[in-house]
Amino acid sequence: MKEIRWHGRGGQGAKTASQILAQINLREGKFVQSFPEFGPERSGAPMRAYNRISDAEIRVHSAVYSPDITVVVDETLLEAERPWEGLQDGGTLVVNTSCAAEEIRERTGYAGRIVTLDAERIAREKGTGFANIPMLGAVAAVLGTPWQLVEEEVRETMGKRISAEMLAKNIAALRTAYDAAKEATDDR
Repeated sequence: MKEIRWHGRGGQGAKTASQILAQINLREGKFVQSFPEFGPERSGAPMRAYNRISDAEIRVHSAVYSPDITVVVDETLLEAERPWEGLQDGGTLVVNTSCAAEEIRERTGYAGRIVTLDAERIAREKGTGFANIPMLGAVAAVLGTPWQLVEEEVRETMGKRISAEMLAKNIAALRTAYDAAKEATDDR
């Protein structure tokens, strides 16, 4: 079973990205869980979202305390929450930042694999405005999820809610992040 913990702030879309990731893995025939955890429910407040992905039925129903992957959608949470804590040996810390992985390693002391991605820059350049979809692409690449499944689910899920033009921009941001994270993961 793979466990993923997302760290973001209310309104940044970590919950949505977590839900789409669950749907992608459901397409693969996996058992999945996706659920958020909020403190004070307000925009900008720290929040967490969780995923579990398994080939077998999932019987655990709690927060994720020892994730295989930790996703940091908002870099300021590195200092506020120490999101790498509990990350399993051999786990991956995926951070939305303009910093290199070695700089994040120095800041956090995390010795495992670190994948950095400037998701905000990608979102801005592609015209989407939100870092959650690029971060979703990065996580899917780290998991080794086939691109076709990722794209199909995002088209189906988001295509119902946004214009064709905005969907195309989101797919472009998703693909850019997926490719960057795949390259970073393959390099290691």
